[in-house]
Amino acid sequence: MAASILRRSLLAPRCRAGDVAALHSGPSRRRAQGLGPIASGRRAGNSPAGERGVAPWVAVVGLEIHAQISSNSKLFSGSQVQFAAPPNSLVSFFDASLPGTLPALNRRCVEAAVMTGLALNCSINKKSLFDRKHYFYADLPAGYQITQQRLPVAVNGSLSYSLCVGGKKNQMVTRTVRIKQIQLEQDSGKSLHDDTRSQTLIDLNRADVGLMEVVMEPDMSSGEEAAAAVRELQLILQTLGSSQAIMAEGQLRVDANVSVHHPGEAYGVRTEVKNINSARFLARAIDYEIQRQIKELENGGTVMNETRAFDYKLGCTIPMRDKEGKQDYRFMPEPNLPPLILYDTKSLPANMNHQQVVNIDWIRERLPDLPSVRRVKLVEQYGILPEHSFTLLNEDGLMEFFENVVRQTPMNPRKLIGWILNDMLGYLKQHNLTVKESPVSSLFLADLLNLLEKGTISSSAAKQVLEELWKGEEKTPLQIVKEKKLELIQDQQELEQICQAVMEGHQEEVMEIKKGNQKVLNKLIGLVQRTTRGRADPVLVKQILEKRLSQ
Repeated sequence: MAASILRRSLLAPRCRAGDVAALHSGPSRRRAQGLGPIASGRRAGNSPAGERGVAPWVAVVGLEIHAQISSNSKLFSGSQVQFAAPPNSLVSFFDASLPGTLPALNRRCVEAAVMTGLALNCSINKKSLFDRKHYFYADLPAGYQITQQRLPVAVNGSLSYSLCVGGKKNQMVTRTVRIKQIQLEQDSGKSLHDDTRSQTLIDLNRADVGLMEVVMEPDMSSGEEAAAAVRELQLILQTLGSSQAIMAEGQLRVDANVSVHHPGEAYGVRTEVKNINSARFLARAIDYEIQRQIKELENGGTVMNETRAFDYKLGCTIPMRDKEGKQDYRFMPEPNLPPLILYDTKSLPANMNHQQVVNIDWIRERLPDLPSVRRVKLVEQYGILPEHSFTLLNEDGLMEFFENVVRQTPMNPRKLIGWILNDMLGYLKQHNLTVKESPVSSLFLADLLNLLEKGTISSSAAKQVLEELWKGEEKTPLQIVKEKKLELIQDQQELEQICQAVMEGHQEEVMEIKKGNQKVLNKLIGLVQRTTRGRADPVLVKQILEKRLSQ
């Protein structure tokens, strides 16, 4: 058949001190809302060194992202895919490039690429081609990589992402980056450098693992924008199931192309920062590289067309190799793989074996709700703010945790969301824990909030209970309340006596309130709460104090 056979898938110099300082003190720190062009007080480019003027710098950022496809087996062989497996334990004859071995295309990988292309608004090419990209490296035993250089599986898409501006989480803007193409290609092996023995060891477990390379146009201008775009892509891939996109495991690796220029002039010489495996490090690497290039140009130097790496410990990029001489990869058609032919409902022949083809329309109909749609539904369903919906989706497992709590308590979701985002998420970030590692389950948090809703405890007492729950001693909220004697004081006469005692001990505050300074009343309420160790209902306390102050 005309289509490809489809197999079913079950070191360099250290940074200078001045370079590191530029990251914090350079002109890009003054960009309006973190999004506008970088302003510089000195003009570079063709101007003589030292000539003064006022001209803004504009940064240009494009990304190339390699996402590992979620598949039980590799792109062209039947070898299993497993993270952290013993070295060279998952290597087929084809992966090791033994003579006479031939590739057999993994159907699952093709479907994942088509699904991703549709989610990113791409045009899916019904005919795409495979090519050989030649270069020599020890972990590439064939001496070439099979990729899609001439005609990839998907082209001309777009990705919309949102980010906060002005340092305020409630001020969000939406940006769009164009997707040039999505192509299938095989991964290489891994080189392990043993400096002690002065040798390099090769692990081919990763060789031939299926990748989707997502090439973004240079539509961004800061590390913050790039990081936001990558996080959104990561969410989309995870929602689709086309990639787990766990950056810490190398399943999502980013190369950033960075340049700076003056408005109206041609783009500057770009550098490429390779293999960044964290969105936070991506933002830092890009912002540093922008600063470094500006500083170089303003000092009368030139920016080299080179590949650089990001040293996260020093917070700077370091040179790896220059790219001044264009490398000849000697691209050629892959002779062992015919064109990949995809179909839609109209073009699918009646007598075609459905197990041997990929139907674009069939995949499109089964696309899940994407993160942008899920955010809208969260806002509509629970009445929360749009920025809250972003946080719920961006933190892995947090939305599921939130919805589990909502189902188990009558508390209004708009009130509940504060406990999730401020108290719950704040603790997890402070202790560098994921939602799944939380010592407080959704059931225990719901039980705690139910005690608060019933009036059994006050909000301040609830926070004390939550602190105890963080210890992970498996005590229920009710058990902690009884042990710590945190129930609300139900005897109003007792509460009135406590309020009277507080007023008598703080006559200056009482006089201030009687003079009209009602803000001081909150101080008295806080003093009552301190006296009762959070066991007083603040609403009732306020009523009692107001009544006594008016007498």
